Amino acid sequence: MLTKEKLEHYKKRLEEDKKRLLEEIKTDKDMVDFGDDVSDPEDEEADETEEQGNQMGVEQVLKERITNIDLALQKIGAGKYGICANCGSPISEKILGAAPESALCENCKKKA
Repeated sequence: MLTKEKLEHYKKRLEEDKKRLLEEIKTDKDMVDFGDDVSDPEDEEADETEEQGNQMGVEQVLKERITNIDLALQKIGAGKYGICANCGSPISEKILGAAPESALCENCKKKA
């Protein structure tokens, strides 16, 4: 079981990670520039389509992390943080230290 101090530490880190990811999504959207110097309109359209696809992929990954962070914060509030969602075993601090939004213990991660 995690101490109150550890829970506060992970809660703060999760909140900071969420804020950073939200800012990254906003920054990435603001930085998308489709005005490259491409002389062929077909090439320009292909470049824009590829850039939009890449941007949507990155944004989706960031949004999934934010969802996982929100779930971890809910678990902290419910007193279930650090417990594997699959088997109910404690999640090691090694895993939580690397990715505090982790929902699975090491054994269940290996099986997934």
